Amino acid sequence: MQTLEPPDSHHLNAALGWLELGSVGESRAELAEISPLHQRHPAVLDVRWRVCAQQEEWRAALEIACSEMEVAPGDPSGWLHRAYALRRVQDGGLAKAWEALLPAAEIFPEEPVIAYNLSCYACRMQQLDLARHWFHRSVAAGHKEALQQMALADEDLQPLWAEIQNL
Repeated sequence: MQTLEPPDSHHLNAALGWLELGSVGESRAELAEISPLHQRHPAVLDVRWRVCAQQEEWRAALEIACSEMEVAPGDPSGWLHRAYALRRVQDGGLAKAWEALLPAAEIFPEEPVIAYNLSCYACRMQQLDLARHWFHRSVAAGHKEALQQMALADEDLQPLWAEIQNL
């Protein structure tokens, strides 16, 4: 994938900065200034997805995530973004998010966030043994303390909090 050069890299950085400041309109305006050649660059798509997620525009976020998977198949972000959006679109839900993300666990076995999200989905679907399996797999792939802290603040994993606390 081609590296973003100025001015596109400046517009992307500005878009991310505006987004972090909570100004979605300014972020979208900066993204619109990026040349047509780079509109499908993975970094641009990532910021576009974040804008849509912040605005809860899940159908658009889903389309962007599918584009991320197409242009950067070796990056787990598209898989994660697609599942996250699928969980929230009107005709989606937990089961669809689960089905969409499960193959990514085979493709990216060392990515702890994939296993973590599968754990969340399983827990919400009241499949606690499966949720435990995926949470332990996320810990094995990632940073135990950080994942433990994140899990103890995540309502999706509330049924497992006592167990997670004692890891």
